[in-house]
Amino acid sequence: MAMILAVANSVAHLDILTDVAVAAFQMQSELEWFKAVESWIIPDVRTFISDSKKYWKIFVSEHEELRKNGEKWMKDTANSCMLVSTLIGTVLFAAAFTMPGDNNGITGVPLLLGQDSLLLFAISDGLGLFSSVTAILLFLAILTSRYEMQDFLESLPKRIIFGLCFLFLSLAFMLVAFAATLTIVLNKRLEWVVIPITLLASLPVALFVVLQLPLLFLMFKSTYGRSIFRAESIWMESNILK
Repeated sequence: MAMILAVANSVAHLDILTDVAVAAFQMQSELEWFKAVESWIIPDVRTFISDSKKYWKIFVSEHEELRKNGEKWMKDTANSCMLVSTLIGTVLFAAAFTMPGDNNGITGVPLLLGQDSLLLFAISDGLGLFSSVTAILLFLAILTSRYEMQDFLESLPKRIIFGLCFLFLSLAFMLVAFAATLTIVLNKRLEWVVIPITLLASLPVALFVVLQLPLLFLMFKSTYGRSIFRAESIWMESNILK
């Protein structure tokens, strides 16, 4: 009711609604307002209510449809991102055992061990594999969540945000490792190939940033920005407006 009244009175100074047009973060915004109003009520009045959980039960019943929509969005997003993370992790894991430039037949040491390109490949491959596995675990945690109302306040939003961040890192490291490998293979034949390889490898990263960064920024703002629950600041601003 506090949020509805604020919208009706056009209190633009407050971050009333989240800018992320998905059910999960709309649920987060509703929970923030409920917690703000709940903490504003003085303890004596709160304990005076015969059924202290009455208003929470009303809130849960009225937002059950929104909770289901948020759960569906979270699961669909986690499933899609987990598939991509698994593919990236599989590629990077296989690449770790197939060093470019072949190995010494006796010692097994890579023949190009002293080159900077091979060092860049090894570091990028390891960091990319670590990032993809971390993203997989975060998305798996989303899929196995209980999807209680309270989970939409902090737990689920943080998991989806960090999962997307690690997915982006794994994609970037994979492309760096790929560019380093092509540089090793083609550098002696075509010395000018380094620049076009770098530009082509950065294209998918730039495309990911353009397509996903706006949504990720809004999710980050909704979770960590001013719209996150700060009851004292909310009511302080409301009193100033009065």
